[in-house]
Amino acid sequence: MKKTIVIGCDHAGFKMKNFLIDKLKEAGYTVEDKGTYSEESVDAGEFAVKVCEDVAANLDTKYGILICGTGIGMSMMANKVKGIRASLVSDLFSAQMTRAHNNANVLCMGARIIAEAMAWEFTKVWLSTEHLGGKYAKRVQAMMDYEQSRK
Repeated sequence: MKKTIVIGCDHAGFKMKNFLIDKLKEAGYTVEDKGTYSEESVDAGEFAVKVCEDVAANLDTKYGILICGTGIGMSMMANKVKGIRASLVSDLFSAQMTRAHNNANVLCMGARIIAEAMAWEFTKVWLSTEHLGGKYAKRVQAMMDYEQSRK
């Protein structure tokens, strides 16, 4: 069963978000759009939190995708939400490894950095890559244990 994709963006990522929504739906994914819904200037963090709180509350059934101008602000804010392992990618190898090694549950991309077609390629690789488990599961668990120990 495919996970539901929760997607969000700021104004810079609006066009890319809509492009990815269409591609994801064509590929058979259920998509939940958390905004923004125009190119009017907004703060990226608000939408990162909306997406990531939903993903964190539904780790078994949802993944997140966040898009802003560079992807940096979205990834930084996303990783403030407990349970989230967000990764900013700008190449295919990173898109694969962030799932295989780190079991990332949120993909972040920069609309001013990569073309829409590349964003779709990264998304397909990211969604089709399974976590390798084993020593990597221990590493992911160490990240999550540290997060839980923080006040």
